[in-house]
Amino acid sequence: MSTDNVLVMILAGGEGKRLLPLTQDRAKPAVPFGGRYRIIDFVLNNFINSGFFKIKVLTQYKSDSLNKHITRGWTLSPFLNQYVDLAPAQMRTGGSWYKGTADAIYQNIFHIHDENPDFVCVFGGDHIYKMDVRKMLDFHKSKNADLTISAIPIPIEEASEFGIIEVDENWRLTGFVEKPKTPPKSIPNNPKMCLASMGNYIFDKEILLKALNEDSVITESNHDFGKNVIPMLLGQGKNIYIYNFAENYFPGITERERGYWRDVGSIDAYWQANMDLLEYEPELNLYSKDWPLRTFNYNYPPAKFIWQEGERIGRATDSMVSEGCIVSGGTISRCILSPEVKINSYSQVTDSILMENVNVGRYSEIRKAIIDKNVQIPPYTKIGVNKEDDLKRGFYVSQGGVTVVPKGVNLT
Repeated sequence: MSTDNVLVMILAGGEGKRLLPLTQDRAKPAVPFGGRYRIIDFVLNNFINSGFFKIKVLTQYKSDSLNKHITRGWTLSPFLNQYVDLAPAQMRTGGSWYKGTADAIYQNIFHIHDENPDFVCVFGGDHIYKMDVRKMLDFHKSKNADLTISAIPIPIEEASEFGIIEVDENWRLTGFVEKPKTPPKSIPNNPKMCLASMGNYIFDKEILLKALNEDSVITESNHDFGKNVIPMLLGQGKNIYIYNFAENYFPGITERERGYWRDVGSIDAYWQANMDLLEYEPELNLYSKDWPLRTFNYNYPPAKFIWQEGERIGRATDSMVSEGCIVSGGTISRCILSPEVKINSYSQVTDSILMENVNVGRYSEIRKAIIDKNVQIPPYTKIGVNKEDDLKRGFYVSQGGVTVVPKGVNLT
């Protein structure tokens, strides 16, 4: 199946306020994940692995880190008209930043006119999942749909946390309820489950252009797909179908991976999704050769583990250790280390995420923490051991008890 007639537009401009302080200096899609990846790598890999090579990444807030990552790590072949292009907010339609998801596409509508595709994929850039998008496009074409929305089945008692989609027996959209307080309509033939919108859309180009132009002149609109554009199209009687993400499959999929999708929008959800990678058979397999996960490649030496003298042992158990790391006489357990982390002698780090260029001094103890990049931890430091002490030092402590040390903090 050729995808030359498809333009991909990835919304990557979110502030990610619930992920503070990790989003203090970077956009949510640029937050590291799994040691050496960024969150946005997952949607990019989904499209590249699915054979889509015309991709625009729409950025806005604190985009410098994201810009560097895309520019350095995601270079395709312009000779073959393949690209991952950055599309920064330019205020082309007025003096404001993006007012909503639909306005973000409207302010970049010239890209659609320039490329002139038959179909436009509008996907978010801040979720963790694997997806063969070809399957969703095939579904879209088979239904002769004007718009197809991907959705994931969830237990009906969790509906209040998501935008909930209601469908008929043919999986055609009948209603949309944002974070309902009462139980919504269930999936056909499954009264215990409902459908949560993943915020991923495939539009016929002409339908999208007409809808964006109509929405742009409605002054009371939030200019958002979920709140405004999709209800407007539903009211106009357009053919809107729902693609069941639980039925998606891709090369090398394991049974545990089927239907895996995570919104890592909070510190606790982000920490847990990282820790899940350490399971013997994780729900998200980073090691599949059939569905490779690409990212920017660091030119660092291999990880090194040194010293075995009494209690001075360089050791890692149930952990992921990136290139350039040195575990020098310290111990880590259930940890994820980004590149160039150093663990010094007699220190103990458990249930933690350490980002790039963190240095843990001797005899330090770290528990259930996220240490952002470029933090120098002096000897004998305790983090995550006493949450009240963490708060007194100005660290963030989540509801689930995860201590976050912001980027570049001087602890000396």
